[in-house]
Amino acid sequence: MAFVSLKAWRARSAERAELAARLKRELIAALSLSEADALAVNEIACADPGCPDMETIVLVMRAGAPTRALRIRRPMDAVDADDIAALAEQDRLGDTSR
Repeated sequence: MAFVSLKAWRARSAERAELAARLKRELIAALSLSEADALAVNEIACADPGCPDMETIVLVMRAGAPTRALRIRRPMDAVDADDIAALAEQDRLGDTSR
């Protein structure tokens, strides 16, 4: 088991929080969300066969609509503009299977 200092853990935590905030801003714009809507971006371990070790889960919470969970099968730090465009299209079509 590797030892991680508190300083290193805090630095990594701050880096991940900034990355999630940046993705959130980009996704809010791509999904055309309003002030009444909410969005959550998280990175989780993926146990599905053929899935990378980590994937990005986006929860889209539009006012008056059920929450939708969308996934990008890549870790947060690998998400790019094409992934965001594909997610926006997936949301527009109502597809949650990806």
